[in-house]
Amino acid sequence: MSLREHLYELRHRLALAVLFLVLGGVFGYIWWGWHIGGGPTLADLMLRPYCGLPEEARGGTPGGKCTLLATTPFEAFMVRMKMGLGVGAVITSPLWLYQIWAFIAPGLYVKERKFARRFVLFATGLFLAGAALAYFVVPQALKVLVSFGDGYFTTFFKADDYFSFLLVMLAIFGVSFELPLVIIMLNQVGVLTYDKLKRWRRGIFFALFVFGAFATPGTDPVSMIVLSVTMCVLFEVAVQVSRVHDRRKAARVAASGEDYSHLDDDEVSPLGTPEAEQPSAKPTSYDDVT
Repeated sequence: MSLREHLYELRHRLALAVLFLVLGGVFGYIWWGWHIGGGPTLADLMLRPYCGLPEEARGGTPGGKCTLLATTPFEAFMVRMKMGLGVGAVITSPLWLYQIWAFIAPGLYVKERKFARRFVLFATGLFLAGAALAYFVVPQALKVLVSFGDGYFTTFFKADDYFSFLLVMLAIFGVSFELPLVIIMLNQVGVLTYDKLKRWRRGIFFALFVFGAFATPGTDPVSMIVLSVTMCVLFEVAVQVSRVHDRRKAARVAASGEDYSHLDDDEVSPLGTPEAEQPSAKPTSYDDVT
């Protein structure tokens, strides 16, 4: 393609991606108060962590219904739209991620395309797994935070603050679950070897606990410990996958007899060919000079 054709293709793919995001947002906005197939609404799902608190520790209407507090006229609309866009982006992620893939794929080799497909598949699965774990961790985190009041406080969360906290937790856990995939990719291309990961293991474990302490929006120890321990487990899984990959790679190299790991770069490259084997640069006849 020419540069203009590439730009047209990029515009086309971006337009489709935005369209799918908008459609997902509309669906999420409608799902907020719609029981799909008799199931819970989106609002019910998002309120479950908060409504799981003891009744005496959370606010609600006089009828006993679990509700949140809105302090501005447009807060309910803005929260509904924000949650609809967030959930809609997750639901339609295969569609708009495919548009990115369709734009990049023509420039890749067949082997690279297969690897990219696996990357998108595992990245989506890991993100959803992290978000699901966060959804089950948030109720425990809220219980710990509310317990600091020893029963002398009633919690009235603002709707915007609560849903922002929930979205941040889902996003942090989802993105953090991509760690093993990044490590495995770097190992596949030769940037991170098993020997390096083995030497750095203790330092990385410490860094993951520090990251968990700063990344979680709440001050509760539950979400921090769960995130840190889970990331350490995922890191160890990636290390073991890297160990198997490096062993298989070393076995293939040994079987082919093309082990150049003990040579310098200049010795491996054609520029390192002994002078006697290089073609002579001296002219041998008049035609060579001209």
